[in-house]
Amino acid sequence: MSFLVSCARSLFFLDFWISNPLDLDPITTNRTAPQRIGWRNPCMDTAGMQTAERRLHSLEKTIVVVLLFAVLALSFGFADAAGKRKKVRVPRPIEQISQAVPHNVLLASSVALVQDVTSGETILGKNQDAVAPIASITKLMTALVVLDSRLDLGQRVAISGDDTDHLKGTRSRLSVGTVLTRDQLLLIALMASENRAAAALGRTYPGGMPAFVAAMNDKAQQLGMRDTRFVDSTGLNSANVSSARDLARLVVAAHEQPLIREYSTRESAEVDSLGRRLAYRNTNGLVRSPDWHIELSKTGFISEAGRCLVMRLRLASREVVVVLLDSWGKQTRTYDAMRIRKWLESRIAAAPRG
Repeated sequence: MSFLVSCARSLFFLDFWISNPLDLDPITTNRTAPQRIGWRNPCMDTAGMQTAERRLHSLEKTIVVVLLFAVLALSFGFADAAGKRKKVRVPRPIEQISQAVPHNVLLASSVALVQDVTSGETILGKNQDAVAPIASITKLMTALVVLDSRLDLGQRVAISGDDTDHLKGTRSRLSVGTVLTRDQLLLIALMASENRAAAALGRTYPGGMPAFVAAMNDKAQQLGMRDTRFVDSTGLNSANVSSARDLARLVVAAHEQPLIREYSTRESAEVDSLGRRLAYRNTNGLVRSPDWHIELSKTGFISEAGRCLVMRLRLASREVVVVLLDSWGKQTRTYDAMRIRKWLESRIAAAPRG
């Protein structure tokens, strides 16, 4: 800045010199000539003085133009050198990550939320307040109500025709007449999202399915889930709706139950059904990866809800809840989780330490 000011001052004085040549002309001032009244230089008449004056003025202007170009060249040179200086990137503190670049993560899910469990901070949000169908994420609330009721988990329950899906006609490997313990039903409902198992859990609740659904909605109110409504225990009905913020509350509450943590993240299990050994696998393939530290998981899908996934896990040294709803591809909810993990780890790695 000081250099530019100096250049401006120089240009001002050069311009002044051009505009006022007589003040600097030794001929017109005639400082060395005698200043007697009536004295005249016999060697120079008026015409000669004017001719010499014009020549000198022309030479001065040429010199000034050359100097002007020199000053301008120096100015551009310094400006170019200053422009090439590298800008120092100031790392953002970790507290500013969530508000800085959440839009940089390209997600296929229409709704997404990543929330810090300890602070409640929203690390990443996308339509997190939108109310949408939640499909089999419903089964987390089903499990909570069953465990809150303190019903005998060892009690044997028979699958009946009432447990079949008359709404969408989905199939199940659990044949009518299969007898399993309530504990086994809870396991495959959480781990493999078995719909007939979840239906049987609601049907055998004291007061039947209507009482069970009422208990689900009461529990939602207790947890502060104001955007949530349940109409069945399976999630097959698209009237089971919630928001990502509400589901984060549900995940936190469900995580307090050791049995839900264990069953929802178990990789596989087997049960007997009318003499057949049925093998089930977790619907969330990430639980089988040693690179993921998932403490609770639940998937869901119906056409109205799209692909859904909720998890409580450890990412980049932080305990977080991840909610993904209405993902349009079969594997996109998994890829969304991977993108979120990569984004969060890269941001924390880039944040200043200490």
